Amino acid sequence: MVCSKSPVDGTPRRPVLSVSARKIKDNAADWHNLMMKWERLNDDGFTTANKIVNMKIGEQFQDNKLEIACDNSATESEKPTPKYNEELDNCCSKLLETLQHMTKIQQKMEKLTSTTNAICALETYHHGAGNCTAPFFHTWTTPYFYEVSLKLSEMYKKELQLKQTIVQEIAHTADQDLMMVFLSSWLYQPYIENNSKLLLEAMLLETGHRQC
Repeated sequence: MVCSKSPVDGTPRRPVLSVSARKIKDNAADWHNLMMKWERLNDDGFTTANKIVNMKIGEQFQDNKLEIACDNSATESEKPTPKYNEELDNCCSKLLETLQHMTKIQQKMEKLTSTTNAICALETYHHGAGNCTAPFFHTWTTPYFYEVSLKLSEMYKKELQLKQTIVQEIAHTADQDLMMVFLSSWLYQPYIENNSKLLLEAMLLETGHRQC
């Protein structure tokens, strides 16, 4: 006769997370997914922006050659008007589309931050202001999760504002040095601090998505 083991004899179950703890853990996974999507879009956007700059520089070179050839043989009204560049227009549309996707990601980041702040308010309501509650996971308090989320969200908000400016200006400037600044700024993302990935990894480790 085979006897089944009683629950006491079995492997101890992991403690069930509270609703708030589960939401924070889910938020950490969402932060990871959103930041990875942002990086892929940033690479795609740089490729498109680089094409735009190369086309603009190529057009300027051709225009300069054409002006030199026409200076002594045509009046101002007889000089050819700039041609419509369909490829350039398509690249501008693609870069704008990339920006729109990044905008949606940043909005989702703000929502994650807002949700974490709501959990903080809920914990304060249940336990009273000034009373420290035990961490949901290892060492991070709920307010610290909010602090990290807010810090990350603000980085991406500022970076998005910079990218909005780049998208508006990159196809309209004739200054090649400025074009190079736009390209470099898009690629290296000055408002996203170097510790952003470290903060993310620490959050994933705290919530059990990463193992020591």
